[in-house]
Amino acid sequence: MSLLFLYDALAAAADWSFARSSGPGGQNVNKVNSKALLRVPVAALALLSDQQRVLVSEKLASRIFEGELTIHVQDTRSQLENRELALRRLELLIRQALVPSKTRRATRPTRASQERRLTAKKAVSRNKQGRGRLFDD
Repeated sequence: MSLLFLYDALAAAADWSFARSSGPGGQNVNKVNSKALLRVPVAALALLSDQQRVLVSEKLASRIFEGELTIHVQDTRSQLENRELALRRLELLIRQALVPSKTRRATRPTRASQERRLTAKKAVSRNKQGRGRLFDD
């Protein structure tokens, strides 16, 4: 998949809205809708197979609401730059979601790490045992 092809496909499926930004801009923030809100239906991602769509839905579940992948950008004072950043972030999120995660291989702690843990526990125990014994009965 070429970068330009993916970028154009995402831009075509995008639904934009704009709001007043809380970012930089001084008094201009109160007048200009520079915050870009990008919503793309996951089903509209035509470049993805069904398997890839499920993978994207699982990995980006926190960003998906009612079947739409949502991105908010208010980094710059310019609405156009925020739009570009939103598309780039969307593309990056999709690319990262499609990278398969490595399976965890079970390992055992080394003898040295076990000894360090036990000596640290003994030190904490000694500190606690030394507390609160100011008077003999």
